[in-house]
Amino acid sequence: MVFSEQIEQFISALQASLTSEKFAKISLGNYKGDEEGLKQILVRKVVIKREDKLAFTFRYKTRDLVKNFSVSEGIKLVAEHLHAGFKIGTLFTADKDLILEQLNSGKVVLREISASTREIPKATHDKEKSRLIKADSKSYLTELKITDGEGKVFKNAQDKFRQINHYIEILSSLIKELPEGTIKNVVDMGSGKGYLTFALYDYLHSVLKLNAEVVGVEYRQDMVNLCNEVAEKSGFGHLNFVQGTIEDYEAEHLDLLIALHACDTATDDAIFKGIKANAELIVVAPCCHKQIRREIERNKVKNDVSFLTKYGIFLERQAEMVTDGIRALILEYFGYKTKVFEFISDAHTPKNVLVVGIKGKEKDTKNKVEILQKIKESKDYFGISYHHLERLLNL
Repeated sequence: MVFSEQIEQFISALQASLTSEKFAKISLGNYKGDEEGLKQILVRKVVIKREDKLAFTFRYKTRDLVKNFSVSEGIKLVAEHLHAGFKIGTLFTADKDLILEQLNSGKVVLREISASTREIPKATHDKEKSRLIKADSKSYLTELKITDGEGKVFKNAQDKFRQINHYIEILSSLIKELPEGTIKNVVDMGSGKGYLTFALYDYLHSVLKLNAEVVGVEYRQDMVNLCNEVAEKSGFGHLNFVQGTIEDYEAEHLDLLIALHACDTATDDAIFKGIKANAELIVVAPCCHKQIRREIERNKVKNDVSFLTKYGIFLERQAEMVTDGIRALILEYFGYKTKVFEFISDAHTPKNVLVVGIKGKEKDTKNKVEILQKIKESKDYFGISYHHLERLLNL
């Protein structure tokens, strides 16, 4: 294909801007071609799997279509579209804007104007998300097989890395509701391999600059040994992992208690420890609400939702809501402002519920009486003789 002199100059300027890394974007407009509905093409530079590409956004009347091409293919495609119906092409660079316009007479005009942008967009495929936990220079992420030695997140660990950051974002927003410097002692009940525990320690010390003591409680001794080794290698002198159960752990001085996915009444054990230690912040993600479900199944009380709870899946969901609802009421009884909300930990796990208690001023006697009455009415309605947390606290 033989290009006109002006189009050749435009394409040469495009190539030069890409080589010198001064390329910002291209806009092709005033379409007079044969493709139905096509109005405009926008081109930007992206990096996909560490390779430079040109991303084309084809704008139609009712939809946008995005396709990625190699740089050489993209340059050729720009030239072809300028010959096939687009009457105006604008190249934006850090130095200047170059406008190519094909007039109705057929004449092609090429002109320069001052640069409308001095800032070159980052060549990322997706908009980079600002993360509280960065992947680079974090030896514990390497030890835990999240990143390689250069700080790049492994492909099979992408979901876990997003999950870690998602949890820290949630905890960060909750910690900000407390007076500055409140968090001095933290316990993660059921810490497992310690992904969250390490990240939280990193956030508290590196971002918030708090000299907090963090303890991970885990039943499996091999996990405890592994995490303590990683903590030592990472220089985390105020992080320690201990072997034991949530029920047996003695929590005397505690500002923040976390228990994620503690099964059934183990969540109640964790909340109990937090309340008794007068923790400022309690965050639990319950699972396996078996105790209350067994109570509902055993007593089979007839009520307004019996037409739902005769189905196993609905009964399970009802038991989850009742269990966590009573937990929230008990937290309120002991002076906590409560939040219950749903979140998604990563793309491959189901939704989870977080039950959060933030320590406030003690409720007056009247409110406490009302809360106890609500708990009693809820139990009577569903045929529940007791709630494990209620029994632990002797309510």
